[in-house]
Amino acid sequence: MSSLVSVFLNPLISFSPSWSEDGENGGGFDVVWPLTICIALGIWLVVERYQKAQYAAISFTYETPDAAEPGHTSMLIPNAHLNSHRENEDLCPPVMVDGARYITCFDPATGMHLATLKADSEDEIAHKIGLAAEAQKTWRQTSFGRRRRVLRSLNKWLVENQDVCARTACRDTGKTLVDAALGEIITTCSKLSWLIDHGERALRPESRASNLILCYKSSKVYYEPLGVVAGIVSWNYPLHNAWSPIMASIFAGNAIVLKCSENVFWSTQWFVGAIRKCLHACGHDPELVQLVCCFPEQADALTRSPRIKHITFIGSETVGRKIAIAATEHLTPVTLELGGKDPAIILEGTDLNKWASIWMRGIFQNVGQNCIGIERLIVHESQHDELFDLLKKRAEMLRLGSVLTPSDAGFVSTVDCGAMISRDRFDSLTAVVQEAGDAGAEVHGGKQYDHVYQDKGYYFQPTIVGPVTPEMRIAQEELFAPVATLMPYNTLEEAIELANGTRYALGASVFGPSQDLCVEVAKKLDCGMVSINDFGVFYLNQDLPFGGIKASGYGRFGGPEGLRALTNVKAIMVDRWPALAETAIPKVLDYPIRSLVLSWEFVSGLVSFLYADGWRKRIAGLWRLSDRPRIPFLLESLTPLDRYYINDVECDGDSGGLSMGIFYLSNGLINLTIQGYQVQDGRTAFLSNEAGNASYNSSLAVKDIEDINCCFKIQNL
Repeated sequence: MSSLVSVFLNPLISFSPSWSEDGENGGGFDVVWPLTICIALGIWLVVERYQKAQYAAISFTYETPDAAEPGHTSMLIPNAHLNSHRENEDLCPPVMVDGARYITCFDPATGMHLATLKADSEDEIAHKIGLAAEAQKTWRQTSFGRRRRVLRSLNKWLVENQDVCARTACRDTGKTLVDAALGEIITTCSKLSWLIDHGERALRPESRASNLILCYKSSKVYYEPLGVVAGIVSWNYPLHNAWSPIMASIFAGNAIVLKCSENVFWSTQWFVGAIRKCLHACGHDPELVQLVCCFPEQADALTRSPRIKHITFIGSETVGRKIAIAATEHLTPVTLELGGKDPAIILEGTDLNKWASIWMRGIFQNVGQNCIGIERLIVHESQHDELFDLLKKRAEMLRLGSVLTPSDAGFVSTVDCGAMISRDRFDSLTAVVQEAGDAGAEVHGGKQYDHVYQDKGYYFQPTIVGPVTPEMRIAQEELFAPVATLMPYNTLEEAIELANGTRYALGASVFGPSQDLCVEVAKKLDCGMVSINDFGVFYLNQDLPFGGIKASGYGRFGGPEGLRALTNVKAIMVDRWPALAETAIPKVLDYPIRSLVLSWEFVSGLVSFLYADGWRKRIAGLWRLSDRPRIPFLLESLTPLDRYYINDVECDGDSGGLSMGIFYLSNGLINLTIQGYQVQDGRTAFLSNEAGNASYNSSLAVKDIEDINCCFKIQNL
């Protein structure tokens, strides 16, 4: 027994070879302590193995789309668009539903036909919302461990099939494999990793601080599932834009209806199908996740549905405003990410060659179709020409094309930039660049690129424009294209003003030799996120919130803030020691209140005790709480008045039934109850037997009666 006690008192004693139970030197070795460690380690290993067995990732298979394979061939569509099937019957599916609308899916890098898919109708959207709601009833009861298992399984599948996923995204958007790896795979894995490792911590019930008046209470905040939420996402990253809101929503215990862009219907249905397959493999209802694709005319069936409890939107400002208006019908909360016009401030003296590669990636990744892409390079006027020439030379070397089209030799071509999603904005892009050129800016590029081999693809020349002034349209409008605008500045204050000089405020970057100065500049920028000497890295840290202000939207997704936005934040307060202390209403405050005077004295003293500035004033407030002399029921019943006064003039005749009773007397204040209150000739009645000051001898000082309950100040009491 003494050995066991020694383990808790001083473990070192157990290892001492000179210690023995009789206090004399001994040569033995006490094994209690190492044995305890071994037992504890064994228990830990058993628990760990059980947890792994219960919540380990599950492998599942999912068929690869044929069109994602390099070298896949299909019909090439001249001037392809979403309704090309109306112009060419060969693009129509074998069986078409009467009255239904269809979407032509194609590869924008080659014009290759991928599929013609049926768009959802209003009734079909409502039906899918109902299926999700039914599945969520069971899902909301699952543990975080079960939800993590689904995410682990998705992460395992994504890593093992990253090449297929990247090619699928490339085929539907025309991007390159590198752009897909950076914008689709890595970002999605980062999101999965954060949710698996830290998601429960963000949603676990948390205790909140209390105060003196509630010291006997304890409070917790609970993050409960909302029900069915919606995600309406853009086309620029079909894998990540689909998976990100789905993963966050289901981890928070919700079901989700995802509406994808018509431009990436083909790839998104495959990406969402993988999640549904994973849910089924893990023993859950795949109807928890629903995919909707429709034209804008049918979108109100989703945005105005009373069963949708939250909407996350990623897209243009114009569409975002319409969704926000539609959501007001049922006061549905909305998170809006509406793009931006992100600046990169380059401080004077910055080594341009050092950071040129990061600027090239920020400008031309995904051919500029990136909400946090660098659209404005704000550079000191002494370095403008050097930067322009540097970017121009590197832009001239960029190779455009389709990464999934093999060369004549049979290998995949090396491509730096892919295609734009469509040619719909080519005319407006060319016009805004030309306007800048006409206003005096030097323009490199700025037109549609006619590809030698992919003549049916939609390519735009990598473009550099500068110097650009704030008055130019190119400096104010979001381009969402491979166009860099260079804006020179003279002073640092001017640079900050230029950066904040648009209606957008999503992300930003600051580059310079002094990191401290960069941080000071970053603090003065109107935006939601800033990278120092880097571009867009804040999105890879999924513990950070993502979003902007001004015309870039409101709300955040990503991080604890984004995850909690998908929950009902509920506060619950309980008694800390219910057997010892519970809330009780003091008699002086209990309804019906007997004395307004004493109730006010009590509350006023309580406020002073709890919140007065300084302990002396607080102690005085406590004294007021404890020192409350009173004489209850000096008159147990209402007493008729033998005379009354109007404006200090005694009135003859009967008092008209006026009577009064004193209920409490304290500190010279009397609380009266008056019955038979009268007003003659529009004048206020006064009660008195003697005018002026008086001791309490059935006399009252003259006083206005403003209410049937009123306080009289009695002099010389």
